[in-house]
Amino acid sequence: MGLKYSWPSWRFLALVIAVEFAFHGFSYGEKAPNFSFIQEATSAPAVSFYDYIIIGGGTAGCPLAATLSRNANVLVLERGGSPYLNTTKIRTENFLSTVTDNSPDSFSEAFISEDGVPNHRPRALGGGTVINAGIYSHAETFFLKQNGMDEALASDSYGWVERKLVHKPIVSQWQSAVRDGLLEAGVLPYNGFTYDHINGTKAVGSILDRNGNRHTAADLLEYADPKRIKVYLHAVVHKITFTRKEGSRPQAQGVIFYDDKAVRHTALLKNGSTSEIILSAGAIGSPQLLLLSGIGPVPQLEPLGIQVVLNQAMVGQGMADNPLNSLIIPSPTPLEFTINAIVGITKFGSYIESSSGFDYSALAGAQTLTNHFTTNFNQDGESFRAFRDTITNSPTNLANIVEKVDGPISKGYLELRSTNVSDNPRVRFNYFQAPEDLRKCVQGMKTIINVVNSKSYSRFRYSNTTTQDLLNMITGTSMPVSLEQFCIDTVRTIWHYHGGCQVGKVVDRDYKVFGVDSLRVIDGSTFNFSPGTNPQATLMMLGRYMGRRILQSKRR
Repeated sequence: MGLKYSWPSWRFLALVIAVEFAFHGFSYGEKAPNFSFIQEATSAPAVSFYDYIIIGGGTAGCPLAATLSRNANVLVLERGGSPYLNTTKIRTENFLSTVTDNSPDSFSEAFISEDGVPNHRPRALGGGTVINAGIYSHAETFFLKQNGMDEALASDSYGWVERKLVHKPIVSQWQSAVRDGLLEAGVLPYNGFTYDHINGTKAVGSILDRNGNRHTAADLLEYADPKRIKVYLHAVVHKITFTRKEGSRPQAQGVIFYDDKAVRHTALLKNGSTSEIILSAGAIGSPQLLLLSGIGPVPQLEPLGIQVVLNQAMVGQGMADNPLNSLIIPSPTPLEFTINAIVGITKFGSYIESSSGFDYSALAGAQTLTNHFTTNFNQDGESFRAFRDTITNSPTNLANIVEKVDGPISKGYLELRSTNVSDNPRVRFNYFQAPEDLRKCVQGMKTIINVVNSKSYSRFRYSNTTTQDLLNMITGTSMPVSLEQFCIDTVRTIWHYHGGCQVGKVVDRDYKVFGVDSLRVIDGSTFNFSPGTNPQATLMMLGRYMGRRILQSKRR
């Protein structure tokens, strides 16, 4: 017999549905939001004027633009395309294939650091939220204090993001085994479901909903005033232009950008000292554009023929990437698609995360899983056959438990390769240059080994496969190596790179660029360390937070 509703109860049900839609936008529907203000850059006029020009419609840029548009005219220039045109690509099960997609119109752009480690840059409206693993977790309190942030406003800004994007994850049987294994391994206490960054094991928020749909920073544009904002896609900014009166500091004036037909456009600030250009192009794009625009170290700019606007030696310095190392574990039973529902925050400075059900051979740096069998091994034991057969015949029966080094202390640099903005700059992260980072990696790997050896995890691994077997199979050698050497030999990125325009070195605590007017940088390039277990929550919070701060300052 079907359910029947009285008129009052039906009205209540309709109200619940309306509230859900208001909170989650298009997430439960089958179509994208009708963002009429998002257009291809080919439709841009040759010259236009705005109160705020935001370079980069990414994780910080979208919430920043939405907030500023409530009281000003805003232009967003995004070099990538729209995630709404093909939402299949950003579903949970396509996470790895989308990250590693190197086609010309992909949401991800590959680059290899000078360390030789493959990496990826986001290239889509929504930035890294379009291609990441979805973890939503707040920064540690220390991060807010170090940057002089108002904790109440930060909390309110986090909430603004959460009402639109964030979901409580489903903890699968496998993720439950990881959770319980972490507790057995001493990553205590269990803190339940929380956004807070506290030592122990917890369930985290996610921008991936229970239906496998991804909710990105682009969704935050639903908060924007559609009459006051314009977003151009495939708009590649080549440089920021400046004016300079006698005896005064350089002042940002506008930007030059090109559409995908190679047509030049100029966007200018319309209100002089009250208008601003804001770089939100990410930890690679923002320092690169400062350098291309003439703000950076003279010895680097002059040989490339770049006119120096400001000699700033710290642009491009302090680059860091949190090193990732992992164990990939074959399971005797099929595993669900799961991404990082559980996180372990250790006291010694390593974060433990996990996922299952993916073909991890798609990850650059993990290719030894599919090619080392014939080149390095001549075994026929039970454990080896099980591992080999799982990878070659059932790659989705694999689990991946990773550790990320907090910080890190090791720092590198970014410098221009050429004056072509489409050329990825040279970036060196200097993984494990600091002994403390290597020590944390070793401790993190020991914790992962203890999780895999725990009673709670035992049903998801082959009983005759030792953790030493797993280590050997990842390194592609039959001889045991130290965990220190394992960390060095198998380091990968977790895509949390940051630095290049750091607070206190390139920008002040209001994110204004030292030495010039009307120019700020608001994104991960300003971070001295990557906040929380995943920086995306804090980046979106920062965009909202600074949007409110900027508007408040204009009212004074």
